Amino acid sequence: MEVPASPYVIALRDALGGSGDPPVERFRVGSMTGEILSADNSLWVVIRRGRDEGGVALRAAFIPMAFTWKVVRRRSGETVRLRVTSAMGVHEIAIRAGGDGLEHVRMTVALTPAVPTLIPFMPRDLYPLGKDDDPLAALGIVEAAQRGLNCGIVYFHVDTPAFGNVLYFQNLTAMNDYYRATRTSPDGAVGGRWPELGYLLPAPAQSGRPPADPLPAGVEVTLSDAILVFRHHVAPHERESARQFLQMLGEAYKLLDLPATQYRDWVARAERTLSDLDEAPEATIRHYGCRYIHPYTASEYPDSMVQISVLAAIFDWGRWRGEPHPLEAELRRGLRRFYDPKLKALRRYLPNVGKDKDADAVDSWYLYHPVLNLGRMALAGDRVSRRLFLDSIDFCIEAARHFDYRWPIQYKVTDFSVITATANDDRGQTDVGGLYAYVMLQAHELTGEPRFLDEAKAAIRTAIGMRFNLNYQANLTAWGAAACMRLYRISDDVVFAEQSYVYLASFFHNTEIWESRLEHAVHYKNFLGATCLQDAPYMAVYECFDAFTAFEVYLDQSGPDLDPAVRMLVAEYCKYALDRAWYYYPDALPAEILATDNRNGHIDRARSFPLEDLYPDGQCAGQVGQEIYGAGAAMVFSTRSFHPVSGAPFRLFCDHFIRGSERIGDRSLSLVLDGGETCVATLSVVGDARRKLPRLTVVTAGGDAVRGHPCGKGRVDFHPPASGRLIISWSE
Repeated sequence: MEVPASPYVIALRDALGGSGDPPVERFRVGSMTGEILSADNSLWVVIRRGRDEGGVALRAAFIPMAFTWKVVRRRSGETVRLRVTSAMGVHEIAIRAGGDGLEHVRMTVALTPAVPTLIPFMPRDLYPLGKDDDPLAALGIVEAAQRGLNCGIVYFHVDTPAFGNVLYFQNLTAMNDYYRATRTSPDGAVGGRWPELGYLLPAPAQSGRPPADPLPAGVEVTLSDAILVFRHHVAPHERESARQFLQMLGEAYKLLDLPATQYRDWVARAERTLSDLDEAPEATIRHYGCRYIHPYTASEYPDSMVQISVLAAIFDWGRWRGEPHPLEAELRRGLRRFYDPKLKALRRYLPNVGKDKDADAVDSWYLYHPVLNLGRMALAGDRVSRRLFLDSIDFCIEAARHFDYRWPIQYKVTDFSVITATANDDRGQTDVGGLYAYVMLQAHELTGEPRFLDEAKAAIRTAIGMRFNLNYQANLTAWGAAACMRLYRISDDVVFAEQSYVYLASFFHNTEIWESRLEHAVHYKNFLGATCLQDAPYMAVYECFDAFTAFEVYLDQSGPDLDPAVRMLVAEYCKYALDRAWYYYPDALPAEILATDNRNGHIDRARSFPLEDLYPDGQCAGQVGQEIYGAGAAMVFSTRSFHPVSGAPFRLFCDHFIRGSERIGDRSLSLVLDGGETCVATLSVVGDARRKLPRLTVVTAGGDAVRGHPCGKGRVDFHPPASGRLIISWSE
C-alpha cells in the first residue's frame, strides 16, 4: 500500500530528485553533511548521514513567489546566514551546527514583511528522507509529539534507511510576537503525520470571513526557531528510548536563552498562609469537634487528601523551625475520622459527608496520596502517622491486586466496582502504579517486610511498555520516578533506574518549555511548568509543588551515576518552580485577570492561598478556584530552599537542592549543589532584619571567586555554577 502524500511531500521529492542544481551552501554537522538547497517555492536545509543512510529535510522558508537568495556575513556562533528577498519581504535565515556532544542544528527564521501580510497557511517544515532523498521511501515511527501548549517537540526514529533518532524542538518563546500579531497560539503546532512532520505555523481559522490580523509591514518577526538533535542508533527498548529523549531534550535546552528567575520570599509567604489558615473563616470548618480544611475557599467537603497534605507541609515547617506549629495538633486531632475500621482503609470523606457526594467513590490516586504523606511523617518519627499508615496499608494492597496494578479513574471502595474506567484518551490513571510503589517502599522502610518490596516491583513492572503514555497526572509521574530510583538503590537492578527515565520522559513531554506572552500570560510565568493532567489546558499549583517534593527525593536517591541531562532537567524544573509558583497567589496578579466565575468557591486576594490554575494561552486565572488544599506550597518551598546557618546573622536561599553541607570553620561553610553541569544557580544570603549583614565571600572548589550582587538592605545574591562545591565565608 502506497503512503498517501500531500502536494508538499510530492514537491519536495520532485525538488530533491530533479535537476541537480548546486547547493546554495554546504556545512558539517559532526559526522553528517548539511546542504542548503533552493527549490521553486522553498529554501531547504538537508542533513544526510551518508550515502543511502537517510537524512532529513528542514524547510527554511516557504515563499510561493519568485525570490532571490544571498549568503551574507555570519554573526557570532553562526555556521551560515542567508538573506532571501521576495515581494513578500525579507527572510533572514541563521543556521548554527554543532557536534561536540550530540549532533545538532539550530535554524532561526525571521521575516520583515514588505506590506501588511496575512498568513492563511504555511506547510510543515520537517521531512525524513529515504533512499535517493525520497521522503516517501523513509520508514519510521513518531514516538511523541506536542500535546496542547506544552513543549513544541516531535521525537521520532527513521528505521529505513537506518538514520536513527531525531528530536525536533521548536522554541515557541521566539514566536510570541507572531502569535500576538496574528491572534493565534501554538496549540498542538508541532507533530504531523509521517512523513510530513515538524512545525505548522499557526494561522487564523479559515471560514467564509476569516480573521484579518496581519503582520505589520517593516517589523521583523520570528517565524521559526527550530532545533534538531540527532542520535545514530535507534534504542532497543523504551527505557533506552526515554534516556535518549531526555539527553536530546537536554541538548536542545542548553541551546535556549533561558528566562531569568527572581528571588521569592517563601518564608514570609508561608507565615502569611499559616495565619490565614488559622484565622480565615473560609479556610476551615468543624465536624465532630475537630478542625478540618476546606479544599477551596468556603467550599467543598473536607477530605483526607486535603487534610493530610496540608498537615504534612505544616509538619515539615515545624521541623524546619525547630518547634511544631499549633495548627499541626489541631489538624491531626480529627484524622482518625477518615478511617473506616470495617474496610481498614482511609476514606476520602468524613462519615457525615452530604448526600450530594458519593461517599464510596474514590479517584484511584486519592486512595494512595494521603497514605504517602502519612508515610513521610512516619519516617520522620511521627508515631500517630505511623499507626494510621500501617492500619491502612493492607487495603492499599488489596485494591492494587484487584485491579492488577492497572487502575481506573474512579471506583467504589466498598466493592471495587468501576465508576469511570478511562479518561478521554481511553487510558486509566496510568501513573498511579508509581505512586503506589512509593507507598510500598515507605512501608518496607518502616517495617522491613519483604512483601512491600515485592508489591513495589510488581507495580513498576506493570508500567513497562506505556512509553510516552505513562503520564496521567504530573505529580504522580514524579513520585513514580522517585519510586523507581529508590527501588534501584535497594535492589541494585538497573532496570528500575532505567524505568525512572520513562517516567521522566513522559513528565517532561508534558511541560511548557517556553515562556508565553499570550493575552494575560504577560502577567505571570509558565516556563517549565507542567500541565497538571495529560490532557489539561492549565498548570496547577498542587501538582507543581508535589512534583517538586518528589524530585527532591529522586535526586537524593540518584547518586553520581544519574544521566547528566536528566539531573539538569529535574533540577531546572525545581529551580523554575520556585519562581513560577509565586504567580499562583492572587495578590501577585492584577485583579482584572482573575476569573470571576469560579468552579469552586471564590477568590479572595487578601488571603495567601494559591489559585489552582494558570493558563499558557493567557485565559483568566483561577477559573477552577482558589486552592486551600494547595496551601502547603509555601511551606514546602520554604523548607527545601531556605537554610538556617547556626550562629550566623543570616540564612541561605538556594534555588537548587543542597546535597551536602558542612561547617568547616567558625565562619565558613562548605556546600555541594546538585544541578546541571552547565547551569547557573542562585545562592542568596538573606540577613536578619535586626542585624547587619557581615562581609561575605563565595568561592568554588577550584578557588574561583563568585561575585556578589547586593539587592537592597539585607540580601546579597550570588550566581555560582549549579553543580559542585562552594565555600562560603563571612566576617563580623
